[in-house]
Amino acid sequence: MKLPEHNRYTHSALPQRPTYEWPGGKRLALLLSNNIEHFAFRAGIGSDSAQIGAPQNQRNYAWRDYGNRVGLWYMLDMLDEMGLPCSHNVNTAALDACPEIAPALIKRGDEFVGHGRTNSERQDSLWEDDERRLIAESAEGIARHTGQRPKGWMGPWLAQTGVTLDLLKEEGFDYVMDWPADDQPFWMRTRSGPILSIPYSVEINDSPAMAYRQHSGRDFADMMIDQFDELLRQSEKYPLVCSLVLHTFLVGQPYRLKQLRRALTHIVDHRDRLWIARPGDVARYVAGLPKGVVPGSEMLP
Repeated sequence: MKLPEHNRYTHSALPQRPTYEWPGGKRLALLLSNNIEHFAFRAGIGSDSAQIGAPQNQRNYAWRDYGNRVGLWYMLDMLDEMGLPCSHNVNTAALDACPEIAPALIKRGDEFVGHGRTNSERQDSLWEDDERRLIAESAEGIARHTGQRPKGWMGPWLAQTGVTLDLLKEEGFDYVMDWPADDQPFWMRTRSGPILSIPYSVEINDSPAMAYRQHSGRDFADMMIDQFDELLRQSEKYPLVCSLVLHTFLVGQPYRLKQLRRALTHIVDHRDRLWIARPGDVARYVAGLPKGVVPGSEMLP
């Protein structure tokens, strides 16, 4: 039987890979990936606080808008208190609608990751030219607000077509976060050369956990702590990435923020054993490692 294949990367079992260390001799990299999203009013698609597949209405629009009006600012204050950097997967519509966001993130030194125009749309139903336009408009929108085009991409709803990786490479992106296949970075094939995959968790991700599986904030904090503790233990043998994925309309709610604070306090108690980084930091470091160390690196020029 011949199954459909993607041909984007070859199989690589973790114990058979060369080992390496992160900067400072660390074995576990910590990535905080926040999502900043903007939605159409009573149109398009979007998650709901109470019912999967609920129609778009003023209630769920306002619930999501809370993240940009209030929740984000609670979270940034907390990250400042803890001295934690963050990356943000940003809809360009959010930067246009909320002019305070880009300057605040720039001041913190946080990273902007391309995240489409809006999460009211997906790109996996688009023709190639239309998808290329979406990607280009997303990069140009971030550059308009920050002065720099993003180097990383995480698509709305983690959706891709069969040519998304090719288009991203051709539009100047260095890495993607849409392929949750590993706890280490790995190189992927495109028609214009390799692009790097950075770990991005769909398990330790507040949206599927709380909006879809209906876990509580306390449940999610326990999940973050358990994931971190086990990866820290596994990192004694392998260099790994611990990716924590957040949305401010979810964890920015005060009762959930308290639980996020509990989880992050536990994690930063181990700061001396961590490389606390942004995905772009990881991508640049991995790009400088010798060929043969990172899976797929034999494709590098």
